[in-house]
Amino acid sequence: MAQKTILITGASDGIGAASARSLAMKGERVLIVGRNAEKTAAVAGATGAEPFVADFSRLDEVRALADQVKDRLDGSLDVLANNAGGIFGDRLVTTDGFEYTFQVNHLAPFLLTQLLLDELLAATGSVVNTSSVASRLFGDLDIDDLGNERNYSPAKAYGDAKLENILFTRALHARFHDRGLSTMAFHPGNVATNFAADTTNPMRFIYHTPLRRLALISADKGGANLTWAIEGRPGTDWQSGEYYDQRKPARRFNPQMLETDLADRLWDRSAEMVSVPTR
Repeated sequence: MAQKTILITGASDGIGAASARSLAMKGERVLIVGRNAEKTAAVAGATGAEPFVADFSRLDEVRALADQVKDRLDGSLDVLANNAGGIFGDRLVTTDGFEYTFQVNHLAPFLLTQLLLDELLAATGSVVNTSSVASRLFGDLDIDDLGNERNYSPAKAYGDAKLENILFTRALHARFHDRGLSTMAFHPGNVATNFAADTTNPMRFIYHTPLRRLALISADKGGANLTWAIEGRPGTDWQSGEYYDQRKPARRFNPQMLETDLADRLWDRSAEMVSVPTR
């Protein structure tokens, strides 16, 4: 089979790094993105992946990342895995003027996808979005308060963002699947990584105490779920536009994810926020 070119964000540790190792061992061309230059370089050195550094709390770095990736490509990209994200603490606003959790988990991946869309279409490629069961447990999206100015908590901000990942998946499918693009969102499992290190939310107690051994799966297992999504054959292994939990269509989900009008409005608001054309 022909070698695939795969871009994985959030790959300096956790499931992104685990998936990068697996895919590189199989001979794929893997491009990885991380916020920490030293950690990203270490993963690249161990895997042969091509490293890029970008902080998703700065949209100018996302734009620069897209330009750098394009310079490395031959005009096509087989898979974009939007895996970067996390839950954070007190409500913060980025230098771009957006709530931190919303920007890092949704707005920056939305922008990166838009900027690489032509390369993905050229390859009849796929977009894989790492979501979370938090979309169901905590998500309650108000399209007129995407930054949660009126009702902020770390869990709600994260749940909303992970719901936005699914809504983005469905809108991306509706707009571009007939042009050859496939897309899916998935919950990788509750993975024992550095996730939630920057929050005082009770989730930190699970992720950063010995309880993690009882409640969480390993980064390798979570990474295997990401690798499954990246390697999956659209239409066979997974269906474009759908949300998966443990490699199966999610049976329990936030009912807001089925609201087509909400997905369309989120797309339009996001495009306006990051100043890209509504396609």
